[in-house]
Amino acid sequence: MKLPKIIKENLLLKMTSLNAGVIGIRLFVSLFIQRILAEMVGEVGISKIGQLRNLMQLLTSITSGGIFNGIVKYVSEYKEDKEQLQKLFSTAFLIGIIGSLVSFFALFFSASFISQYLFDSEEYIFLIKLLAVLVPFISLQRIFNGVINGLSQYKKFAKIDLISYLLSAALLVYALFNYSLSGVLVAIALTPVIQLAVLLSIFFKTLNEYVQFSKLTFQTTFVKGLLAFALMSFTSTVLLNLVEIDIRTMIRNKITEADAGVWTAMTNISKNYMVFSISIFSLYVLPKFASIHKKSEFKVELLSIYKTLLPIFGLGMIVVYFLREFVILLIYPDFTGMEVLFKWQLMGDFVRLASLVLMHQFLAKKLVRSFIFSELLSLGMFYVFANYLVNIYGVEGVVMAHLFRYIIYFFVVFYLVMRYFKKRKPIEI
Repeated sequence: MKLPKIIKENLLLKMTSLNAGVIGIRLFVSLFIQRILAEMVGEVGISKIGQLRNLMQLLTSITSGGIFNGIVKYVSEYKEDKEQLQKLFSTAFLIGIIGSLVSFFALFFSASFISQYLFDSEEYIFLIKLLAVLVPFISLQRIFNGVINGLSQYKKFAKIDLISYLLSAALLVYALFNYSLSGVLVAIALTPVIQLAVLLSIFFKTLNEYVQFSKLTFQTTFVKGLLAFALMSFTSTVLLNLVEIDIRTMIRNKITEADAGVWTAMTNISKNYMVFSISIFSLYVLPKFASIHKKSEFKVELLSIYKTLLPIFGLGMIVVYFLREFVILLIYPDFTGMEVLFKWQLMGDFVRLASLVLMHQFLAKKLVRSFIFSELLSLGMFYVFANYLVNIYGVEGVVMAHLFRYIIYFFVVFYLVMRYFKKRKPIEI
């Protein structure tokens, strides 16, 4: 009876335990899907799917103007101030419209080039043009998700996340068996539409309480504050996905596309458990850090988060490592050479988790220069290390680069966060 009481009294543990159930179901479904994808489309197909998913993540940021974290921050701060929220949403939707228009024209009129660059073929021009038409759905889904996270509506978030994931998974499986790889890519492109539909069906009543759609105007009140987050999003999300696309292309060119698929499969496994932490960051860590202004309070909260999350993730990663042969046999039975990647990927992800908790202080306090510097350093190190080590260790060198980059990144971010509080020391009570 003691454990439920501990969970009940700790908001982070409540979110963690609720997300554990959702992630558990998602993981089970994902294992099934990854297995049948591995069998039916192989390493080359997995590589192409990885390219599309990176493009989708790029569009998620660009179509919404990269202001997701800004919406989370301001909604958490002004949730009781309807007038300020209205100004926020008016600005956010204006930025979303601009981002969607830019994305549409870039995709539609560069479809041939993008298809050739991503897939080494013009076969998927139709897919790129389909994405161009879908950009408004991608933008709205991201903006509304920011509202959910800012309000810390973690129960509704979990419900929306699970239902939309299951529906998207069902569509993907149907498309796979009926239309092979092309069907899978189309199903992935349609995922934001499903996510938006589920979000509105569950969250519209609450959303309508905070967003007065009839009173939305073209205001720019929050544009300066939101553009700071847009700049940070471009540095992290956009550049990260461009780097991953380029590294996957580099592996394809220097080794084989099958090896690019093996690396993508390893990152797929990583993303399945890291998605658990990402939801915690936006639902709990970012709003919490935004409300903390003293170094002493920050240290207490940081230690509490580390004591809660790191042991859970550490234990989980140890289990995954010792079961790696079974995991490969279960999900990617024909992906040879994947086993040696696990130790580097898992260690890198553990250090990454600790780093990302700290990094959210940059987002919470809009420390734009510190954020951009650390992200550019991280991405630059990953790109350089990966391109150098792949020549020596093959695809294993890419995951080695993943670990080395995050070890350095952690110490840099830790120093920058402590420097921020040191500069504020004279005005603290």
